[in-house]
Amino acid sequence: MKKISIGISDFKKLISENYYYVDKSLFIKEIIDDGSEVILIPRPRRFGKTLNMSMLKYFFEKSDENNRYLFENLKINDYKEIMDMQGKYPVIYITFKDIKYSNWEDCNIGIKSVISDVYEKHKYLLNSDFLDERQRKYFNDVLNKDVNTVELSESLKTLSKYLTNYYKQKTVVLIDEYDVPIQSGYLNNYYGKVIEFMRIFLSAVLKDNEYLQKGVLTGILRVAKESIFSGLNNLKVCTILKNHYSDKFGFLEGEVEEMLKYYNIESEMDEVRKWYNGYIFGKNVIYNPWSILNYVDNYEKGYRPYWVNTSSNDLVKIILTKSGEFIKKDLEDLIKGKDIVKTINEDIVMKDIDKSSENVWSFLLFSGYLKVVNEEFKRGKTYCNLKIPNLEVAYLYEEIIMSWFNESINNEKFNIMLKSLVNGDIEVFEEIFSEYLIKSASYFDIEESESFYHAFVLGILVALNEEYEVKSNRESGYGRYDIMIIPKDKSKIGIIIEFKKVNKRRKENLEIAVQNAIEQIKNKNYRQDLLDRGVKNIIELGIAFEGKDVLVVQS
Repeated sequence: MKKISIGISDFKKLISENYYYVDKSLFIKEIIDDGSEVILIPRPRRFGKTLNMSMLKYFFEKSDENNRYLFENLKINDYKEIMDMQGKYPVIYITFKDIKYSNWEDCNIGIKSVISDVYEKHKYLLNSDFLDERQRKYFNDVLNKDVNTVELSESLKTLSKYLTNYYKQKTVVLIDEYDVPIQSGYLNNYYGKVIEFMRIFLSAVLKDNEYLQKGVLTGILRVAKESIFSGLNNLKVCTILKNHYSDKFGFLEGEVEEMLKYYNIESEMDEVRKWYNGYIFGKNVIYNPWSILNYVDNYEKGYRPYWVNTSSNDLVKIILTKSGEFIKKDLEDLIKGKDIVKTINEDIVMKDIDKSSENVWSFLLFSGYLKVVNEEFKRGKTYCNLKIPNLEVAYLYEEIIMSWFNESINNEKFNIMLKSLVNGDIEVFEEIFSEYLIKSASYFDIEESESFYHAFVLGILVALNEEYEVKSNRESGYGRYDIMIIPKDKSKIGIIIEFKKVNKRRKENLEIAVQNAIEQIKNKNYRQDLLDRGVKNIIELGIAFEGKDVLVVQS
């Protein structure tokens, strides 16, 4: 019985040590057949990018070891003309997946270490006659991490020159997770410095490099508008919206079925589909490989959110927390299982992710937190119907939403607040809600009442979804209510809530604003929706707030 590989991204180790391998070797053929000199393939994290890049390395690389045996039982071995290229090229392979530092100084040191390790692998060049004295000094300086930023930025191009001259064959350059340092720079306020370096560093080795045979890069985002790839007319970008390479990252339905059958758990396929399926890459439906492998390895423990727990998801949490009312309103629809139509920008500017809703939805899509269910191109823009892919990712959104409340009041108090609300104990509800509002001032902009309101709606929606249907801003009677909590058990209390922010220009205070809210509920006959559903026990609440002060009144 083959072992399950959790976190193993070295292709040779995977094949040589009897691990289960989902055959993606035709990725090699697709790369070779692709006429582009440089190919960028953005994919979500943990979808097999590093393993595929490791496979390319072992395929192309000239080596003292004969690695041809690694491919003998794989699909690629059926293509003799492709296999004739195995082991024929010098290869530069680097990964930036661990370059996650809190400041630019440490990031720069980390990059030097990565490049030093690459030079160490090709240290045999120092013993050749192809390097003159000056080149030997530069080589040793890189090895010893004794280079300035300018010299470091030229290091890959220089190494490609040395390798090409030595082997009389152009060099294949493989750069894995190129944008990890960029994301760290964004999160830790050294974005400008890391972008400037990466622009020069990548352009040097990929643009107009006479020693380059083929370049392949992976990451999560394209980040093209940052001018990282400015003028790189030999670059082909294959995002998840494109069909190129769409079946080479993540698992296809048949591949998952075959794996479950191998481990005698094929009866779980329907539930596996609900939890880990749902991604759409090009025309292919894709399963999350990290989650599938972890599930198979731990299937006796049942279903778990393996992928969403592999990192802190800080960037997603920050973006959604800072987002305004419209994004939170759309998030409400997503949580309810609906799809939303949004313009998608494939050229995201990292520093501007939270500056527009278009960038937010694009980032969530390309990072694996949404899927496309329909795509339409019109008037020069790409419009996509977006949904949450599966139960695992839905769990992450719920965790983020509940964290908004746990930052302000603990989970126990939040549950007491909601329990008092649905039980009609409005006095207790008002007391805890007031505390939540005060403590939320540092988390949300209380002056942005709509953003706060929609965050509150999301919290109710997530916390009460098993026993209640939660609606907001929907037609009822003669107008639109703010929140309606509809019990699935008709004998329980139904609740209508209308929010009002004190309007000082109208000389309102809390008492006047809350009375206006109550009158609106009455005048617009909001309770009709509940009555039509057979709910007879109804509470109508007006909630007025002014800054951190709140007043709750039951009609």
